[in-house]
This record gives sequence, structure tokens and C-alpha cells, in this order.
Amino acid sequence: MSTAITMASMSTYAILGCGSVGHAVAEELEEEGKDVLIIDQDNGRVEALRDQDMDAYAADIRDESVSNEVADRDVILILSSDVDANEAAVRNIRQRGGDQFIVARASDPVSADDLADLGADVVINPSTVIADSALRALETGELEYKTGKLAEVIDGTDGKLTILTSPSPDPDSIASAVALQAIADARDVEADILYDGEIGIQENRAFVNLLGIDLVSREDVDIDDYDTLALVDHAEATEPIVDRAVDIYIDHAEPELEYEPRFEDIRPNIASTSTILTKYIQEFDISLSEQVATALLYGIRAETLDFKRDTTPADLTAAAYLYPFVNHDTLEQVESPSMSPETLDVLAEAIRNREVQGSHLVSNAGFVRDRDALAQAAQHLLNLEGITTTAVFAITEDTIYLAARSKDIRMNIGSVLEDAFGDIGEARGHSTDATVEIPLGIFTGIETSEENRDTLLQLTEEAVRRKLFDAMGVEASDSNGS
Repeated sequence: MSTAITMASMSTYAILGCGSVGHAVAEELEEEGKDVLIIDQDNGRVEALRDQDMDAYAADIRDESVSNEVADRDVILILSSDVDANEAAVRNIRQRGGDQFIVARASDPVSADDLADLGADVVINPSTVIADSALRALETGELEYKTGKLAEVIDGTDGKLTILTSPSPDPDSIASAVALQAIADARDVEADILYDGEIGIQENRAFVNLLGIDLVSREDVDIDDYDTLALVDHAEATEPIVDRAVDIYIDHAEPELEYEPRFEDIRPNIASTSTILTKYIQEFDISLSEQVATALLYGIRAETLDFKRDTTPADLTAAAYLYPFVNHDTLEQVESPSMSPETLDVLAEAIRNREVQGSHLVSNAGFVRDRDALAQAAQHLLNLEGITTTAVFAITEDTIYLAARSKDIRMNIGSVLEDAFGDIGEARGHSTDATVEIPLGIFTGIETSEENRDTLLQLTEEAVRRKLFDAMGVEASDSNGS
């Protein structure tokens, strides 16, 4: 069958079977000035079509002679409600050697497969089309409704709105907060973006600095001074982070805690919170600034690992919408920041102390000041030949921090860390990247001091490696190195 012809270049059409579906298509094509031939076995229907000045004649589309009648047509739409007749028509056209572009109507998945096997280029199922249309209408209506509700909460703010990101926020959380701030600003409501913890990883610091995002440390303000509180991207929080009512909650994952906000939008079927906020930007019809567009696109790309993790059509559609408004030079700078000397030291230590079992690499980076360097080291080590999973851990004061990355589709690294350390530490993350924090005293039973640093490191290294490799289903060796 031919695939070289495109619908845009086609000019002659044949419709075989002209019931309600075929008639609707015929009218649309006629309005566009297309040359349409209609064949249907119902004489009364054919006469009615002729009364509308349409080119129609009566014949059973099962007949082999029909394939000769449509031999000069570029596109053949076989739209009878009789699937057996449709299959016969497709078969006759292909057996005759016709290479026209064929669109055929099915009634269910089985008949759809049969029609495709017979040579139909495109198979449609009206019930599926109607269902898809209904779902799109429902989604549009729901978004309109939620947009109105979000507007009510924002507009009801007497003083200022505060938008609290996730602790030590990632790009998705920061970008979502930036977008919500833009929505509030468009409605003449002043909003601050607050964060707990640190903006640690170099890419995240570059993201904030290069885009000029104004973030306020929660330590510097009293959150009760704000009239309205919004939380974005807080699903991983396991303990209450505020002791006041939450007014707005938006996330792409189900939260661990119950917030009971006045407005809530949680969509587990979408990969990033930035995608959700992009939809609201569109629905509010806000003029996108370069800063907001660049932030949102980076948030989506970071959360989906550049569209390689859990990406949905909604994420791709949002990214396509944002793309023309983005400062791509800035985006490139954000994605390729310089490496700090400490990060380089951590990476060197992780390379030196690595242990590889199969395609799994575990390494100890010793004592570090910047725990965020562990995530960067784990990501860099994932580029080593033959490696599909990495885990880098280190001691910072009285806590063991571990960052893991995986590109093994058979492994959920978040679940691995939960299985290995969930009973003694706090694990969080996804199937491809995760972290865990373990109180050092619980893990070793020894308090940290300058005198026992080496002992602590040795005990930690042995225990962490063993637990990790056990959770991964591989056996750890007694020595380090690859």
C-alpha cells in the first residue's frame, strides 16, 4: 500500500457506505470543494444524495466491480456500519492492486485489527472517537471549572499570597511556584515564593540565578503574615510542614498528608506539576513572559528526565506550547552549569571508591559538606559503560545521605531504597532517581567525633553496600573497586 500520498495533496475521494457517518464526511468534503464519489446500496439514500447535487450511485460495496469504479480515486473512505462489507471492500481494492489511501470503519478492536491486516491505512471506530471527544470535552469543562475556583481563592486574598515550594525545591516545584505567582500577579494579587532548606544542586542554583527568580527563605518571614497559603509539589512530605490551613494545593502526585484546602488539583496521570500550571496559564489567557515560559519548560524537562520518564501527552503538549516563548540560550546555560570544586572532589572520590556488581555501581564519597553533590556524582557515574544503576552515599555531620540513579527499566530505584532503608531512614524519589537520609546514630550506634571518623566511615560503608546490593538482588563483594 502507498504511504507516499498525504491528505493535504489528495483531491479526489470515494465514500463507500453513506450512513450517518459517511453523510457527515461527504458534506464536509463537499463544502471544502472536494471531488467526492459516493457508493451505497440503499437506492433511496442514493436518490436523496443526488437531490443534494452529490455524485452518488447505488451498488453493494462488497462487489468486486466497485473496486474498479474507485480505481481513479486518491482516497477511499469505507464507512459502512456493516463491518463485513467494509472488510470485503478493503480486500477487493487491495487485491486489485489499488494503492489508494484507505480509511476504514471498524466496530471494535478485533475488526480494527482485521481491517488493518487487510490493508487499511487508517482504521476508525466511531464509538471510540465519540468517547475520546467526550473525554476531551469533559477535560476542558473540568479545567474551566477549576480555573474559576482557583481564581476565587486568589481573588479572595485580602493581603498577600505565599507560595511554598517543596523542601529544598527541585525545578518542577520552583517553576510551578513561578507560574502560580504570575497568575496571582495577573489578578493584581501580590505573592511571595517561600522555600525550606537549601537550593542545593548546581543546576537548581543556576536555574534560579539565571532566570532571576526571587525566592524567600521561610526562615526570614512569618508565614502567618500571609492571608493565603498555596503549596505546590508537596506530595513527598511525610510530616506537616505548616501548622495553619492550606488554601491552594497543586501537585502531580497524591500527597502523603491530608491538607483539605479550599482549592485542590492533583493529577497523578501527568508527569509534572509544571504541566498543570501551564494549563492554567493557558486557561487564564495570561501573556507568557520569557522567564515563566523558560522556568516551566525546564521544570517539565527536569521532572521527566528530558521526556524519558513517565511522560504523558499532556506534558508534551504543554512543552510544545511553551517552546516558542522560551529563552533557549538561558535554558542551555541552566542545563550545563559549571562544576564546583567540591562537586568535582566528590565525583573523584566516588569514582575511586566504586564497587560494581553486574550493571550496578555503589560508591562511598566519604565525608562531605555539600550533600547535593552526591546526586550529581550519581548522575555522572550513570554514564559509565555498562552501568545502569548508581548509588553514591556520604556522611554529613550526623546523617548519612545517599543519592541513586537508574536507567534500568526493570528496577524502581525509589522502591529499592525504601526496601533497603525505609525502616531506619527517610527515602523519597521515583523509579529513576531517589534519595535517602539516615540518622547516623541509628545506623551505627556510635556518636560522631573526630576520633572515630574512620571507624564510622568503615561501618557505614560495609552496611550501606550490603543493604543496597541485597535490595538490588545482587551479592556484594568484600573489596572495593571495579
